[in-house]
Amino acid sequence: MSLRRRKWGWAMYDWANSAFATTVMAGFFPVFFKQYWNAGVPVTESTFRLGLTNSLASLLIVVMAPLLGAIGDYLGRRKRMLLGFAFLGLLMTGGLYLVDEGEWRLAAGVYVLAVFGFSGSNVFYDSLLPFVSSRDDLDRTSALGFSLGYLGGGMLLGLNVLMTLKPQWFGLADAALAVRLSFVIVAVWWLVFSVPLMVLVPEPENHPHGVTPRVLGIGFRRIGDTLREIRQLRHVWLFLVAYWLYIDGVDTIVRMAVDYGLSLGFEQKSLILALLITQFTGFPAALLFGWIGSRFGPRAGIFLALLVYTVVTLGGALMEAVEDFYLLAFAIGMAQGGIQALSRSFYARMIPEGKTAEFFGFYNMLGKFAAILGPLMIGLVGAMTGSPRAGILSLLVLFVAGAVLLARVKPDDCHRH
Repeated sequence: MSLRRRKWGWAMYDWANSAFATTVMAGFFPVFFKQYWNAGVPVTESTFRLGLTNSLASLLIVVMAPLLGAIGDYLGRRKRMLLGFAFLGLLMTGGLYLVDEGEWRLAAGVYVLAVFGFSGSNVFYDSLLPFVSSRDDLDRTSALGFSLGYLGGGMLLGLNVLMTLKPQWFGLADAALAVRLSFVIVAVWWLVFSVPLMVLVPEPENHPHGVTPRVLGIGFRRIGDTLREIRQLRHVWLFLVAYWLYIDGVDTIVRMAVDYGLSLGFEQKSLILALLITQFTGFPAALLFGWIGSRFGPRAGIFLALLVYTVVTLGGALMEAVEDFYLLAFAIGMAQGGIQALSRSFYARMIPEGKTAEFFGFYNMLGKFAAILGPLMIGLVGAMTGSPRAGILSLLVLFVAGAVLLARVKPDDCHRH
């Protein structure tokens, strides 16, 4: 099978599962959790429950990602494990339709399992990148995945938003039913568009091992081996620290933007529009950054994205009108897919062959650890100065520190096994 077909089959999985990231994680679940499953509950309490749910979902994948990667590499079943976790995620996503009003505990539990399926599948999705692309084309291939994710996720989000704004157009009784139906549509979308990966991407290697207690023990030992190897590969761990710092800033902006916009008095419809602007800007921008990465190197593209985020942070601290918020949404869309795509392809160049899932397990673990420092800094600086704008400015530290460390990384010095 040609490398081109493998690449497109692989990239289509981003189109498939980005529907969950946009419609469910970023769009409907946070709002529906507060207004439907926590109906009549004080806002502060529902916010606490939502935060607890998100933290539990992140903690689960942080703990499990390195082990999953180690087992996937040992078994040689990266693709099979990807599809297993994808099926768990889409099944739980569709299951949200069945959760009745006020059943916040059940909604939280189903959502945690959906996020676990989504995040677990991404560990193996990322680890397949070196097997579907030539080394010279890693940047463009990684960017293709993210760009298709932005386009597909944005298209479905646009349809789902229209369903909630005009439910009568779709023969639906009300917006609540439209949101519940959206969860089912996301699950079907995720399943259908996973088929190209199933059909076009071959399993890199296969060992006749089953998941037994012995294999789990081997998985734990391989985590220790990988940690020791990362410590020996100076530029790998240097990159991972740099990535953790700057992606923390990126994720903080993504997660805090809606809350910040609401605190400035912007309407919820305006914030959803801003999210759509980011999605559709992200599609061509990710492709552009893929070209920049292949032409000038992935590090140059990451530096450019960090410069954009620096401007976004300064603009966020100064903005007054909702039009400023739209402009910042456009800028974030320009940089977000690029920094994600090129970070993935830059890292893929440095990791040892045959251990892609293990090393990407740690990469994804750090991605889930992200958005810990940022919100803490915003809260502390905001409380100390009495200004939320000063809190936003504190994120500059993460972008600058990440850029300084990234400048010291020399991927060519990493030994490939």
